[in-house]
Amino acid sequence: MRLDFSQERILAVVAHPDDAESLCAGTLSRGKAHCAEIGLCVLCRGDKGQPAEAIADLAAVRRREMDAAAETLRARLLYGDVPDGELLDEPVRRRELVELFRQFQPTLVLAHWLQDYHADHRAAGALAEAASWFCTSRGHVTASPALETQPALWWMDTVNMMGFSPGFFVDISDHVDVKRRMLACHKSQLQRGGQRDFSPLEEQILRQCEARGRQSGVAAAEAFRIHLAWRRTRAW
Repeated sequence: MRLDFSQERILAVVAHPDDAESLCAGTLSRGKAHCAEIGLCVLCRGDKGQPAEAIADLAAVRRREMDAAAETLRARLLYGDVPDGELLDEPVRRRELVELFRQFQPTLVLAHWLQDYHADHRAAGALAEAASWFCTSRGHVTASPALETQPALWWMDTVNMMGFSPGFFVDISDHVDVKRRMLACHKSQLQRGGQRDFSPLEEQILRQCEARGRQSGVAAAEAFRIHLAWRRTRAW
């Protein structure tokens, strides 16, 4: 199967800065190479993941890092601005995300797996699933008009591949360098590599895409599952 993203508008909905780099940046880069429109929607501020030497205004630092990573991909960046650890699937957040969907008008959404290890990731996945439906409902009123069609939804792999059985793989062999350069923008998180509550981020991410590549017969890959729900699936 050969994917053609040329007519797509791909929106990655993630909890934190650097989540897209970890789980779908290669796929976003491949989409960009196909001339797709690319968006990054980061719902949390990234204000709690402090390195050993604490950063005074970490949220502002991480926002600048997000900006730089999005610029590397020439992607549109959308913000949720929720404090880390406080993201919930609740009505106000659903309305905010529905409005962001209507602004960007995605045809394909990439979202966290609902059984991911991190509570913010699970909440972000639930919000993306809900917004991908309600964004077409005229009864859910926001500043922008309702979309005509629900976007397709792909669940992303989990960090360290725990608890996730891939439905398919996207070959990112030619896009690992973009993934690495986007990750390099997140210096505040790379500083946490030696901490017991974290991991060497770049090493982990590269090993993961290489492992998924070995499973699928290519040099590097990212893994996904299609959200098999009525009006969400597409023929590719």
